[in-house]
Amino acid sequence: MNINLKKAILIKRYKRFLADIILEDGTETTLHVANTGAMTGCATEKDTVWYSTSDNKKRKYPYSWEITQTQNDHFICVNTLRANQLVEEALTNRTINELHNYKTLKREVKYGDENSKIDFLLTDENDVLTYIEVKSVTLLGDGSISKQGYFPDAVTLRGQKHLRELMQMKQQGHRAILLFAVLHSGIESVMAAQHIDAKYAELLSQAKEQGVEVIAYKVSFKQDISNIQMTLVDVLPVKLAENVTD
Repeated sequence: MNINLKKAILIKRYKRFLADIILEDGTETTLHVANTGAMTGCATEKDTVWYSTSDNKKRKYPYSWEITQTQNDHFICVNTLRANQLVEEALTNRTINELHNYKTLKREVKYGDENSKIDFLLTDENDVLTYIEVKSVTLLGDGSISKQGYFPDAVTLRGQKHLRELMQMKQQGHRAILLFAVLHSGIESVMAAQHIDAKYAELLSQAKEQGVEVIAYKVSFKQDISNIQMTLVDVLPVKLAENVTD
């Protein structure tokens, strides 16, 4: 995925969906933030903001925050809509080893008993169904040398529901996969954030025990002047929370 971007300096994020920035010409303006999470470590004052520009004249805020370049020179894709796009690109290119052998792909299919929509539903030559739920990971652990990533970065009742739905699909004889799309260049492994959402960590442990596959793929960032290329390529280990035994 190649995106044409411009850069600015972050003043502050506020009201969840908005942030104030300083453009390269010194002008202050407001942009849209497509991220409902806490964005811990992704929105520090004076970080570099890489933003896209919409051609839609009806938009109140034509700029969208895509990537943070931190003062430690980490790249973080904060637009959560990109996670599914990156996964779909990887599925189409057959570069996810666990998921390269499929016949059909559908998006946003209703399923389960809790009124959910699965991100991707695959079928193979034997008509086996594979349910794939995608979660973006941007939270890096504390400490200057930490490479541990965590999900979620805030309590997520929706994420808990999705784990229950995946377990139900597995119990019904289907294949069920939770795919962590790691969108932070500094993260080298993924763990459930028990210190943030203990219930999610508990459900993730249960899901793994019941046969739900939990995998993580990390995006690579390649910068070329105003273009940034993102590709989901590297497999990362997924760990259970510290006090949950595997």
